[in-house]
Amino acid sequence: MELQGWQQGIGLRLPWLGSEVSAQPLQQPRWLGWSESVAQQLGLKPDEQLLQLFSGHNQLPWAGFAQVYSGHQFGGYTPQLGDGRGMLLGMRNGYELFAKGSGITPYSRGGDGRAVLRSAVREFLASEALHHLGIATSRALAVVGSSTPVYREEVETGAITIRVTSSHLRFGHFEYFYYTGQQQQLEALLQDCIEQQFSHLKDAPDARAQWLAEVVKRTATTVADWQAFGFCHGVLNSDNMSILGETFDYGPFAFLNQFNSGYVCNHSDHSGRYAFDQQPGVAMWNLTKLATALSGLIPAEQLEAALASYEPALVQRYLERMGARLGLVEPTPADLGLLADLLSQLQSQQADYHLTLRQFSQLDPNAERCPLLGGDEMQLWWQQYQQRIGVITDVDGWQQQRAAANPVIILRTHLAQAAIEAAELGDNGPLERLHLALTRPYDPQPQDHIYCQEAPAWSQTLTLSCSS
Repeated sequence: MELQGWQQGIGLRLPWLGSEVSAQPLQQPRWLGWSESVAQQLGLKPDEQLLQLFSGHNQLPWAGFAQVYSGHQFGGYTPQLGDGRGMLLGMRNGYELFAKGSGITPYSRGGDGRAVLRSAVREFLASEALHHLGIATSRALAVVGSSTPVYREEVETGAITIRVTSSHLRFGHFEYFYYTGQQQQLEALLQDCIEQQFSHLKDAPDARAQWLAEVVKRTATTVADWQAFGFCHGVLNSDNMSILGETFDYGPFAFLNQFNSGYVCNHSDHSGRYAFDQQPGVAMWNLTKLATALSGLIPAEQLEAALASYEPALVQRYLERMGARLGLVEPTPADLGLLADLLSQLQSQQADYHLTLRQFSQLDPNAERCPLLGGDEMQLWWQQYQQRIGVITDVDGWQQQRAAANPVIILRTHLAQAAIEAAELGDNGPLERLHLALTRPYDPQPQDHIYCQEAPAWSQTLTLSCSS
């Protein structure tokens, strides 16, 4: 195949970071999903040669590369994890391409190294959805389906997601080299990360401390966005945390339907460790584990200062996002009570989170009676809200601003499930239409009406696990 633009990537620079591997080809590969915007960034087209590469039938002049790492999973440390069902193919235009579901690697831990169609499609749709909402995330170039049988609770078909990001480094990489006592490799990994991904810091004094402070801030920003847009990751183990602060390694994720602060989307999470309202605290917990891994490279006071910046950055970003959604000019921490009261009302009235906030783009902010939900408590909130925003003279302009900040097209679990079921039967149409709609979450078209509705009652029975 045409090799212009391809590079080998991190395995060439840091061969001790993992193992060379080869893919196990999928039978009868076919295109399921394709992101043209990602493809344009990479300079790629969905031709037959690329399909053969992504499905494991061809390879680049170098082997694939599976990375080793460890991590804290559900609060307990697992000494060795790694890329157990995928490999880095190479790089293009500064981005790493990773084939998730390409087969067994030295880190498969007895697994088959495969991904099933439903999980591959879900990651593709989720990364596209979050990107177009303006939330930091890895991207997905494509999904390749097949006839290869894969055995889970029942027989399913194998698929591969081509994940794209400028770095696949996780908190768990640093934990692995710290806990195995490989200090030289740990230091080299950090230096390579700074030079390759944070090059603006490489000549700075205290570059390592500044790097950690930036990782903390990026993480806080992304988590605040999750909370503002009702996104539940589902399995925030430290090995699923990206050093870029991107949403990463999608599994049993879900967006809220009716607002529920304690919502748990992963039915394997029996303790609710990764519940929606626990995400900010868990992310901070994971950052402390990253800081521990770096304790021999960064002075203790600088580690503490970096970690201390997390909560202010989280609150500031959350206020920015929610302030834009509700029209709060220059929001401050004093507005958190107003926001909390609204969320309390949404929960008590079992209101749809997204559709309720979208109504701000249609209501008259000067109206005497509250047009949202109902009840005396909501009317009291409305009066407090009006005191906060003041009289709005340009109602049309105000509504347009709210429309630009409050999406109406959300990747609800039942929408993804419908697209998956059709794709399993060979019909890619629903997947293609849903994908297109997710690229315009703030600006729906007439044909998007089916994606702008409250989730049906039956969808509450849909369950998600780490294999999702």
